[in-house]
Amino acid sequence: MELIDEIVSDAGDRMAKSLEALHAAFARIRTGRAHPSLLDGVEVDYYGVATPINQVATVTVEEGRTLAISPWEKRMVPDIEKAILRGNLGLTPASAGDVIRLVLPPLTEENRRDLTRQARNETEHARVAIRNVRRDANHDIREFLKEKEITEDEAHHAIQDIQKVTDERVAQADSALERKESDLMEI
Repeated sequence: MELIDEIVSDAGDRMAKSLEALHAAFARIRTGRAHPSLLDGVEVDYYGVATPINQVATVTVEEGRTLAISPWEKRMVPDIEKAILRGNLGLTPASAGDVIRLVLPPLTEENRRDLTRQARNETEHARVAIRNVRRDANHDIREFLKEKEITEDEAHHAIQDIQKVTDERVAQADSALERKESDLMEI
């Protein structure tokens, strides 16, 4: 039974990682509000090393729709601006001295639909990843059954347990999508 518990536990952990990846993908999909995580995928060249912006500057939210980026070294301002433009966020940085401001324009109805479609696509990728973990775990269980290391009853119960975990994780992905869609449609 310890073998089965290990497989079920491992499957649950791997499914949780798929959900974490979904949440990270959702953080990169912008809503009408500014959030420092919008810049998570953007890296700036810092002494020859690609470094996330939040490791070379302080990123704060001003007035709900504006991000203020304060580099720790003033000479980094132009590099950060270039990195944001390369990041393909659809935002134009504006610097005032040693602070860079990113103003998020209000989302149009078309933008909202596109971003919702993107969120649904990311959720489907997470569901597929979760089902792939289930398939792998079930395969392992069947291999143990074939090798006569477990009984048919144990295999049946293990497959049921894996299905329960799968259903829970898919439900969590679906509820995360609902929250993201409501955020996107909020005006």
